[in-house]
Amino acid sequence: MKIVLLEGLGVPEKVIEAQAKKLSDMGHTFMAYEKDTDPKVQEARCRDADVIMLANMPLAPSALAGAPELKFIDVAFTGVDHIPMEMARERGIAVSNASGYATRAVAELCMGFMVSLLRNVEQTGKRCREGGTKEGLIGNLLFGKTVGIVGAGAIGKQTAALCKAFGCRVLAFNRSRVADPSIDEQVTLEELLERSDIVSLHCPLTAQTRGMIGGKELARMKKTAFLINTARGGVVDTPALAAALEQGKIAGAACDVFDMEPPLPADYPLLHTPHTIVTPHIAFASAESMEQRAQIVFDNLYAWLEGKQINAV
Repeated sequence: MKIVLLEGLGVPEKVIEAQAKKLSDMGHTFMAYEKDTDPKVQEARCRDADVIMLANMPLAPSALAGAPELKFIDVAFTGVDHIPMEMARERGIAVSNASGYATRAVAELCMGFMVSLLRNVEQTGKRCREGGTKEGLIGNLLFGKTVGIVGAGAIGKQTAALCKAFGCRVLAFNRSRVADPSIDEQVTLEELLERSDIVSLHCPLTAQTRGMIGGKELARMKKTAFLINTARGGVVDTPALAAALEQGKIAGAACDVFDMEPPLPADYPLLHTPHTIVTPHIAFASAESMEQRAQIVFDNLYAWLEGKQINAV
């Protein structure tokens, strides 16, 4: 088999070298490349591959179309909206992901966002550097707040558990029934938006969830409420969120994901809205998570080579 890794996995080079030797000893060819989003480059690298491995770099449809031997796509990421999934299904190409590797990392960042928004950490930090004080920026506790979890999968449940540890009441909106001790009530999206002090998004990007948080939904939220998005940028209508923040319809937001991958252009709306924390897609990226992700993705590969697909999408 020819196995092609299209981008780095964020782990020490010796980890990849060890895996390359193991695969070579098994009689396979392993090629590792630096990230390149140019479709022509991807086409050349994938042309005779049996297996493609990649993280969250968009995979060009033309690269898939030009790889007639391709049998397996091993995704070192949870979401697969950057993969031409319909084309893969039509050709019977197996796809596995690395679900679970960043569950704690994302949930912990969500908690950091919650505390930072409630306590005005960014604003008071700026004041401190300018020789000012906290005057007019006294914040609030997370304790006692109602947190709404949109998408109660593994990350949503982990976030709910951490919220309970902080003394929050947790509501959840999920398309299927959820039984979890950290979730106090499962409600409709409309009720969740109306009752929550903090709304945290944890749903995948699908045809059904694209733009699910738009102007109408933001208008249902309390003026004192915060929106946190560590899911997918496309779940939120960016212009509607920017308008809601500018007009004071909600109190603030924290966004780690956007409707494009960072780097963001200087005029991107959410870079200039009040009480908005922005980070360049860091939620999944801890050293511990990267090590776990690499282990999962190579476990996926070895299982598939043995005829047993795991973590199938």
